[in-house]
Amino acid sequence: MNSLQLKEKLKAFFKEDIGNGDISSEFIFNKGTKGKISFLAKEDGIFCGKDIIKTGYQLLESEIQVKEFVEDGDKIRKGDHIAEVSGSVPALLLGERVILNLLQRLSGIATLTNQAVTVLDDDHTRICDTRKTTPGLRMLEKYAVRCGGGYNHRFGLYDAVMLKDNHLTFAGSLQQAVHRVRKQVGHTVKIEVEVETKDQVREAVDSGADIIMFDNCSPELVKEFQQLVPAHILTEASGGIQLDNLATYRNTGVDYISLGFLTHSVPSLDISVEAI
Repeated sequence: MNSLQLKEKLKAFFKEDIGNGDISSEFIFNKGTKGKISFLAKEDGIFCGKDIIKTGYQLLESEIQVKEFVEDGDKIRKGDHIAEVSGSVPALLLGERVILNLLQRLSGIATLTNQAVTVLDDDHTRICDTRKTTPGLRMLEKYAVRCGGGYNHRFGLYDAVMLKDNHLTFAGSLQQAVHRVRKQVGHTVKIEVEVETKDQVREAVDSGADIIMFDNCSPELVKEFQQLVPAHILTEASGGIQLDNLATYRNTGVDYISLGFLTHSVPSLDISVEAI
């Protein structure tokens, strides 16, 4: 996780929540009032967000002390102490909600990703995310996927070419689309093409695509399409794959399975903050 970007994001999140000040705490406690809080796991899962606790609180008050008991990617059990934070009570209460919201969401993503990896149980095929992330949280959510044992797809429109059905329709053909892009991008930029039929698979191979995505295909169709792709071209399955049917894609031969639900509809992991 990029520490400079993390600081900038946390500053923006705090600004949204704090505004001109915490009128609940400021009218009760002065800055000299000291206290300690504990972050506690309320259910089993995979933890993610260690740097958020320390970085967030030290942005609010440099003297705050943070003691962490788990690392990102660790399994946590209900009742486990994740971290203890000591400092002025106003500062502790000021950052509590923003930090807790992030920990819960990122740990939820890490937990769900870990479940997906376990369900698939395939030594060859990797689970990866998509761009279906929360605006403003992509860096953090994709980091959480890695903490859960998954891998990252492209981070945005800028770091890889992905030609989907609408691109191909507007371009006139798959081959024309790949040809136009290949003339413009550098040799380090990968080109991925989305396909749905055998003819499209063959056309994608002939066009020189680096990655071929089998879109909304059954496990049987994925296996069939996979046989048409040379070993030097990476393959990916995506669309219509959920946790309850993920195991049916085991041993289909694809290199990656991308899952939008890892980030767009994930339940948060239950974590609480208690004064001690």
